[in-house]
Amino acid sequence: MSLTVQILAFDGMEALDFAGPFEVFTTAARMAQRMGLGDAPWCTVQCVAASNAAVTARAGLRVLPDTGFAGTGNVSADILLVPGGVVDAPLDSPTTLAWIASQAASAKVIASVCTGAFLLAAAGVITDERVTTHWEDIADLQQAWPRLSVVGHVRWVDMGRVVTSAGISAGIDMSLHLVERLGGQALAERTARQMDFAWTRN
Repeated sequence: MSLTVQILAFDGMEALDFAGPFEVFTTAARMAQRMGLGDAPWCTVQCVAASNAAVTARAGLRVLPDTGFAGTGNVSADILLVPGGVVDAPLDSPTTLAWIASQAASAKVIASVCTGAFLLAAAGVITDERVTTHWEDIADLQQAWPRLSVVGHVRWVDMGRVVTSAGISAGIDMSLHLVERLGGQALAERTARQMDFAWTRN
C-alpha cells in the first residue's frame, strides 16, 4: 500500500526545508520501484498550500502547489511534513494552523524541519514532547512553549508519531531516517546513494 506524504508550502519557507524532504521521498519511490518493492508506488508526495496559487520561498524560489487546503478533502496523510523558514505569516494564520492540526490528527507520522516545530506547537500538535529545531531558534522555542523539552546538538528527535529535525539540511537526514523506519535500511541507503548524499545519522 502506497504511503501518502503531504508537505506544507508557504510564503517564506526555507527552500531546502521543503525541497530536501521532497527529493528524499520522491527518490525513495523511484528506488523502491527499481528494487522491486511491491507493485504500487512506495509513496506519493503532495505539495499543499493554503491555495492553488504559487508560493515564494525565502530566497525567492517559486513553488506551485499540487493543491490548496480545500483540495485535500478527506485525504489523510501517512506522513505530514512541515518545513520551516520565516514562519510569522503561517503562525498568524488560523486557517494554516487548523489545517496542520486536522491533518496531524490522522497522520501516522508528523515531521517538522527547522522552525516548522513552531508551527506544530502553535497548532497544538506538540505540547510536552522532546523536540529540536534550528540551533539559532532553540531558546525562542523553549521560551514560547516551556512545556516542551527542546534539545540541541542532534540532527533529529524521533518520538514515535512526532519527529522533529534541526535546521535546513538536517531535514534530509531526518527524511532518510523516516524512509529507513517505514521502508527499511536497504531502501534508505539506496536513496541516499542515488542522491549522492552523505547521510548523517544521530
